[in-house]
Amino acid sequence: MTGLMVMFLLIAVCYMLRVEGDAGRIKTVAVTYSETRDALYEELRKEFSADLPKWHAQLIKADLTLRFSEPDILFSPGSSELKPAFKDILSDFFPRYVRILRSPKYRDAISEIRIEGHTSSDWTGAASPDDAYLHNMELSQARTRSTLLYVLMVPQVRGDLDWLRRLVTANGLSSSRLILDASGKEDAARSRRVEFKIRSDAETRIEKILEVAR
Repeated sequence: MTGLMVMFLLIAVCYMLRVEGDAGRIKTVAVTYSETRDALYEELRKEFSADLPKWHAQLIKADLTLRFSEPDILFSPGSSELKPAFKDILSDFFPRYVRILRSPKYRDAISEIRIEGHTSSDWTGAASPDDAYLHNMELSQARTRSTLLYVLMVPQVRGDLDWLRRLVTANGLSSSRLILDASGKEDAARSRRVEFKIRSDAETRIEKILEVAR
């Protein structure tokens, strides 16, 4: 075997070992994420299962979303002011939510707590679908800001403000992620919702592995 062929073989072997190593690290991150997600879901389910029906809320395991989807409780049409009933829910929900996420078991695995505001595609008096979308974008952003401001003022979480400011974001998404009914048509009422989502640090860790591999 010529020296050049040996050199190419060594390069190929090194590349394969590096790829296998990267794949192994990514798999480890993915397994850890899956285990953490499952454990966190179970804790959230145990904590809130009795409250979800009266809050008209859902806990979704796939992306650890807690969805509040009763528009008559959340906001008046076209308004970003929280209704008293929604304030009561948030005052009860958010301190318990933070207590779980701040526990040593989970706090280092969380990269973001997203408050998302969603609307239907409707807007009375809109000149076009684009016009309705933009009006709803403004409204959904205002609603998430109102929600964020309220939960940060809940007395029981004031001691966690530094941590919360690093992680909590407010995201208005207009009608970009509609909920559809069984026939595939927009469910306007269910599309009007507020969601709390947990993002883990798994994506960031995988991105760092891939950057080193390049």
